[in-house]
Amino acid sequence: MNKAFVKESDGDDDDEAAALALAIPAGSKNYITPAGYQRIKDELLQLIDVDRPEVVRIVHWAASNGDRSENGDYIYGKRRLREIDRRIRFLTKRMDTAAIVDPSVHHGSDQVFFGATVTYCNQNDETRTITIVGIDELDPLNGKISWVAPVARALTKAREGDVISFQAPHGVEELEILEVSYPEPAAD
Repeated sequence: MNKAFVKESDGDDDDEAAALALAIPAGSKNYITPAGYQRIKDELLQLIDVDRPEVVRIVHWAASNGDRSENGDYIYGKRRLREIDRRIRFLTKRMDTAAIVDPSVHHGSDQVFFGATVTYCNQNDETRTITIVGIDELDPLNGKISWVAPVARALTKAREGDVISFQAPHGVEELEILEVSYPEPAAD
């Protein structure tokens, strides 16, 4: 098939990076916990040391088979290689801009800061437990919310027993902070 009819971008198109970069408020740092930074580092090393060399090997093998225009292994391999390279660039940029914050420095505190695990009760007497983490560590299904989320911003600097209000999507919501905890400092 003629390349003129195939919509593919070979350029430095970082749509994913551009979309996620908007999630960091202007002038703010990309806060991340040490564990979150390690996960990004591990993924980057996996891509560089294992995944990319394997795809390069497959593309090289597929290219040696001859006609590349109808060679599925070659076409898919090149596309996968571009995806891996895009992800490597994204992770590298995220690591370069990361500000690692160890939440264990607040161990024993009852005030909410980055990395806190907070148990709160809303006006409907529903209790939830969340952990405030970096944008790259976001996992709402497991109670990990970003520090830029409205509820996280409202909870920040509050203490156990405080009642705070914030603008939720469905209106103003009040939360009572029941418990604040942090991980224990690592033994050196």
